[in-house]
Amino acid sequence: MKSVFRVAGSLLLMLGLSACHQPEEIAAPAAPLTAILQLEPAPLELSDVLPGRVAALRVAEIRPQVSGIIAKRLFEQGAEVQAGQALFQLNDRPFAAEVAIAAAAVQSAEAGLAGSQLQLRRLQQLQHTGAVSRQAYDEAKTQHARAQAEVAQAKATLQRRQLDLNFATVEAPIAGRIDQTLVSEGALVSSTDAQPLTRVQQIDQVYVDVRQSASQLQAISAEPGSDIAADILDSQGQATGLRGKVLFSGISVEPGTGDVQLRVLVDNPQHRLLPGMYVQARIPRARYEQALTIPQQAVVRHGGQTFVWLLDARQQVRQVAVTLGELTGQHYRLVAGLSAGQQIVVAGLERLSDGITVETQPWQPTAEPLTANPVTASQRH
Repeated sequence: MKSVFRVAGSLLLMLGLSACHQPEEIAAPAAPLTAILQLEPAPLELSDVLPGRVAALRVAEIRPQVSGIIAKRLFEQGAEVQAGQALFQLNDRPFAAEVAIAAAAVQSAEAGLAGSQLQLRRLQQLQHTGAVSRQAYDEAKTQHARAQAEVAQAKATLQRRQLDLNFATVEAPIAGRIDQTLVSEGALVSSTDAQPLTRVQQIDQVYVDVRQSASQLQAISAEPGSDIAADILDSQGQATGLRGKVLFSGISVEPGTGDVQLRVLVDNPQHRLLPGMYVQARIPRARYEQALTIPQQAVVRHGGQTFVWLLDARQQVRQVAVTLGELTGQHYRLVAGLSAGQQIVVAGLERLSDGITVETQPWQPTAEPLTANPVTASQRH
């Protein structure tokens, strides 16, 4: 009887052990979690940031028009001057003396003219009576004409001497900011000197000269008659708040670089831009009214080809080849391969393969890395 119970116990023990080794049912793998983006067309403007240098709108080198000794400087160095403002005063006494001499010559010539005219009138009256020969009368007429010419010459000489006297005061030909003086009082200056007295630069408007590739310039010139605005940045690339207008390009291309020069006219009322400063200019290169863009991280590259993961209506993904254009910021302009309204996978690409079903959530550019949702996480245990 005891052996029967012993055998029954052994059987129960074996059944219990065999039940413990039964394989558990394996759960199906969870669908990968992805972040998706729906393609929507939007205006896109592409630009190039190019280094440039500031140049004054106008530069006038101040030079004397007569030779003389500088008696006085009439401006503060670095100040704003107006057109016609006196800058230097030369010693004008020699010029005043020349004016006096020329004025006396005019008086002498006018006196001679008056005498010749009186003589001519007398001979005209006597000629009718036959008391004066024809030859004497003709000589009187010639003398009168010569006296008239001498008066005209004397007056022209006086006018020239008066100009020299006026030129003894050196004036600013344009309005602007004046540089430091390059000569001092007591210096002898001449109109033939190689060095100017000083310079005046008009900087309420300035030029920013930049260089750009000739091939990219063709895209800018594609819209004739339209004003092309450029944003001016400082040398560190920070915005200055100043904008300018692209005026023209150089007429020739540099053989070594393939670049042409662009000149940007910028209003500079506060004189924040000074001639010679290095700055940067953001020049528009192209504009697309209805452009599709995709984030850089959504692009997959294989063997020199570019692909993206496309999500279909059944929540399944597949790779499609795309043609990409310019990279601006962290987005590529899409040239071909997709159309507006389609959805692509931007994040969570690591576990994807053609034809699998995925879980999706909207992509946010500043979102944290993807993590599984609580339901999916519980299913994996």
